[in-house]
Amino acid sequence: MSTPPNPVLDPAADRAMYENRMRAAAYRTAVNRANAQHSTGPRTDAGKQRSSMNAIRHGLTAATVVLQSEDPAAYEAHRRQFFAEHQPATPTETQLVQELVDTSWRLNRIPLLEADLLNRAANPPNEQARIDFDIVDAHRLINNLSIQGQRLSRQFQKALQTLGEIQTARLDRERRDLKNAASLLEFHKHKGLPWEPSDDGFVFSKEQVELFARRAIRQNDARHVGYVRFDMFPSPMQQVSLTRHA
Repeated sequence: MSTPPNPVLDPAADRAMYENRMRAAAYRTAVNRANAQHSTGPRTDAGKQRSSMNAIRHGLTAATVVLQSEDPAAYEAHRRQFFAEHQPATPTETQLVQELVDTSWRLNRIPLLEADLLNRAANPPNEQARIDFDIVDAHRLINNLSIQGQRLSRQFQKALQTLGEIQTARLDRERRDLKNAASLLEFHKHKGLPWEPSDDGFVFSKEQVELFARRAIRQNDARHVGYVRFDMFPSPMQQVSLTRHA
């Protein structure tokens, strides 16, 4: 039985085969990328559920303000503090205060998320987890948290500024209206005529107007006394100073 002849090595043929394989691999990669760009996302219920949970896991872009891992009672206490501080009086003010509540709640979550990422990278439960998520991954996500935090801070400051401007304008209008109402009240008292704030289109109660009027009268009396006591005549120290410089 004769021995089969050894195959003849052809370097040119080997190189051509290698180049064909590389071109085929590059083509498959391009096709996969093109398919990914045309992907419509998860189609199954389970896939959609996992996709919808991504934002919640992130914790800053979730549609739900209070996550499942957080205490609703703590959020409600957080909310009450903001409403007690800002005392919204209109639907617009209420909306802005609620925005402050939710934005600050998310901002306060950032340090906890950062600590969780660092702990996850430093203490992986197994070798595969260490490979899947290391300190580089943690810092990449922390950098993203920083970007989100800056966005939330700007949102908080803008809402706070807008709320302040709206409330200042409202309080100024209320003071002007109360002053005008108090003047009408004193005028009618002087004439001995009955008067109600609603007679002139005011929304205040008569008790509110009377309280403002009494306070304004006391403040005017106090300013007059202060002027006589402290401004009309020089104080003893001022008299000594004037005598020395005479």
